[in-house]
Amino acid sequence: MRLFDGGRAPNPRRTRIFLAEKGIDVPLEPVDMAGLGHREEPVASRNPLKRLPVLELDDGTILTESIAICRYFEALHPEPPLFGQSPLEIARVEMWNRRLELGLFNAVASAFRHTHPAMAEWEVPQIAAWGEANRPKALAFLEFFDEHLATSRFAAGDTFSVADITGLVAVDFMKPAKIAMPDGLSHLGRWYEEVAARPSAKA
Repeated sequence: MRLFDGGRAPNPRRTRIFLAEKGIDVPLEPVDMAGLGHREEPVASRNPLKRLPVLELDDGTILTESIAICRYFEALHPEPPLFGQSPLEIARVEMWNRRLELGLFNAVASAFRHTHPAMAEWEVPQIAAWGEANRPKALAFLEFFDEHLATSRFAAGDTFSVADITGLVAVDFMKPAKIAMPDGLSHLGRWYEEVAARPSAKA
């Protein structure tokens, strides 16, 4: 088994944090995304979409998409549970992970991919207006999330989950996307301080 990894890129990082929370050690195959290594044969032959991460199992089976890979390891190693346990917990984790993906993660990524000069070869066509349009979308979601966190320790309740990983990675990616954290979101600040202090955040 090996995991083709893209360093600080959001989706590879999301998978590494998940594995660190589980205490699972998977051999990494580093890919130089800045050098467009994800478009070369080792990755392209395993994932025609030329995206990372890519998990190759011992029998040659290929899994792609960060959350799909995380679900695979959750099924193999259910403790600690990061997708919930009861039907209600599972639904809440799914709900908040999806909200954070659509409302924050994707908005931040779009702002970065469509406005950063280094992404011109990646995002074709690169539409600056679309990137700029996503900045206020991300900020509006942060306000919504802050209100939710006023009564919830973590994204989906009292327990850390994959939804918090998605949120953490999205917030950290705001810096390269040139989206400043708004002032006054105290609940968001409390949540971020706690999740960013977890050892897994350094994975």
